[in-house]
Amino acid sequence: MSGEALSFSRQLVIVDSRTIMEVKNKILDKSFLKKILSSKGAYLLLLPGMGLFFTFILFPLIYSLRMSFYKWNIVDISASKFVGFSNYVRVINDPIFIRATLNTIVYTLITVPGQILFALVVAILLNQKIKGRTFFRVAYYIPVITSWVIVTFLFEYLFGSQAGLVNFILKDMLHLVDKKIMWLTDPILVMIPLNLLGIWKGVGWSAIIILAALQNIPPDLYEAAAIDGAGIWHKITKITLPLIRPTLVFLVVVLTIGGFNVYISGLLMTKGGYPLDLSHFILTLMYKKTFTYLDFGYGSAISYLLAAFIFMVSVIQIKLLRRKVEY
Repeated sequence: MSGEALSFSRQLVIVDSRTIMEVKNKILDKSFLKKILSSKGAYLLLLPGMGLFFTFILFPLIYSLRMSFYKWNIVDISASKFVGFSNYVRVINDPIFIRATLNTIVYTLITVPGQILFALVVAILLNQKIKGRTFFRVAYYIPVITSWVIVTFLFEYLFGSQAGLVNFILKDMLHLVDKKIMWLTDPILVMIPLNLLGIWKGVGWSAIIILAALQNIPPDLYEAAAIDGAGIWHKITKITLPLIRPTLVFLVVVLTIGGFNVYISGLLMTKGGYPLDLSHFILTLMYKKTFTYLDFGYGSAISYLLAAFIFMVSVIQIKLLRRKVEY
């Protein structure tokens, strides 16, 4: 390179350095920050969203927290009696709540690994260069965008005791059982269609998330592994899973929160805990206590206990699953 070119390059570097310093000083200038903060237009644009947030989220949260410490009188609020933590004590000592909590935990322990396992298989297959993969990506996502009410009624039809398709296959076609199975009226058996529904409906969403992570993995890694003689299993366990670990952690946390918030399918399929309130989930029990028996203090206590439990489980999951990946 000639001397003139070197001199010109140095001048460019000096100009660029000065420009960067000028921008930095301008940003750090208090008057510049004041101009940004004094922009009333930005705050005016935020007002509608903040108004909705305070009205429909923050205010109900604070109000329901207050209700959890009262024996709430829905007819005359002024007659509501402060009872301290007695609602929380009632909830913890209620055998129906304990059964609902166990049902919810079992549901979560089955549906979360089930969704992730099937979603991982689907995502790996859809990541291959196969004919019609766009169609299959859309097809697997259809259950996700379908209403919970519709898919719950679909599974009710499949597992119905009288004209259900599952009973027809098991009894009339395969002759595996002597009589029709009462899937929806047995507090134990009803968990089978509920768990299958939870897995089936969530696989598409989880698969899309995992697929996005898979597409960020450099193909060179798989090519190098193939040259070294690595098989499919070693590629998945040594390359794919370590590289998509942050995505899997995200899915575990989000799906666990969703599992503990199972509501619509449980309410419709079990008809609100039938029989004898043995098939309740936490949210279906909360709904029944609040809007059937009008025990708003009890229902509010359930909601805050559930929120605290989900928070603790999420923190533990993140601590256990988030570790540095070494290549």
